[in-house]
Amino acid sequence: MNNLIITNCRIYQENKVIDNGFIEIREDKIYKVGVMGDFVSENKSTINAQGLTAIPGFIDGHIHGINGADVMDATSEALDVMCKALPHEGTTSFLATTITQSPEKIDVALKNIARFQNKRGQAEMIGVHLEGPFIAVEKAGAQPREYILEPNLEQFQKWQSLANGYIKTITMAPEHDQTGEFISYLYEKGVNVSAGHTSATHTDMKKAVEHGVRQVTHICNACSGIHHREIGVVGSALLMEELRSELIADGVHVSPEMVELIYKNVGSDRVILITDGMRAKCLSKGTYDLGGQNVTVSGDRAALRDGTLAGSILRMIDGVKNMFEFTEATVRDVIRMASENPAKQLGVFSGKGSLEVGKDADIVLVSEDFTISHTICRGQIAYQEGDQS
Repeated sequence: MNNLIITNCRIYQENKVIDNGFIEIREDKIYKVGVMGDFVSENKSTINAQGLTAIPGFIDGHIHGINGADVMDATSEALDVMCKALPHEGTTSFLATTITQSPEKIDVALKNIARFQNKRGQAEMIGVHLEGPFIAVEKAGAQPREYILEPNLEQFQKWQSLANGYIKTITMAPEHDQTGEFISYLYEKGVNVSAGHTSATHTDMKKAVEHGVRQVTHICNACSGIHHREIGVVGSALLMEELRSELIADGVHVSPEMVELIYKNVGSDRVILITDGMRAKCLSKGTYDLGGQNVTVSGDRAALRDGTLAGSILRMIDGVKNMFEFTEATVRDVIRMASENPAKQLGVFSGKGSLEVGKDADIVLVSEDFTISHTICRGQIAYQEGDQS
């Protein structure tokens, strides 16, 4: 299906809402957006989206796995499973996220990503989130401590070469780069540097921002919290307008009340919704592998034996719904947090993150209660409601 028209839907564009409009797709791009009064019927495949709303596809900048697959499996089959499964939750593009492991295993995972070919009608892998290994041991969380390294420019350069330049985000502990040489290099090369798994103080964070840190990894998790004499990473994220913050809005990693506090203080312009999903997402309860560690999934959480949270089983669409429930966020707000902000943060907003003519046709059609009817990835239907495949 190279051409597609969506009719009779409410359309959220960057600066306006069309209450009853149409979207014409040619090949993988948005070709035309308009009101139904201007629509001229053509002999093309059509979705009658009466009662539905069209929003930009979600961009998950931090996901390890889903449906039994994990990025560290280092196989094309694993990435293919992820690309097929993610449209079910409205995700149309994502960063394949690694975990702290031996350099050799990270080598293999990055080589696999560099070789991977995205397919039409699936979510698009648009780069790599290198989570670790340049993190703080005391804030390792579910990252294997034995493989943690100090910032090493030569090692990063090797990994970026193996990944064919696909590393878009790196999570690191900025206090371990006191000179700022490592962070400054990444910033100059266009890599999104995110403070995470870190014990940084506010002073550390101010220096890090000066050198190029522009993001906080899964705010409130595996980082220094707020104290009345030291506001840490969380306080810095609230205070410093240069920083956007990833948020796992599952009500488990961050309580609903804390989600509301973050939203009210940071606003939708500086929150990036993520899942931090692991291979057990979409599967039944049980024990699964994450970075060579056993993770037990029960109820709404995934945890190591000692109770440490280890990724999530959150779907992006549920994180979006939770933002409606936990906060006063509007549809416009969740579009910013789930689509626009990650696109801007990753430097892909020219082609993704909003429903403008010329951009990739990454579209989610939702009902009034945000049940997904269709997910369209680069112009092709990748999921329809009721699809179990």
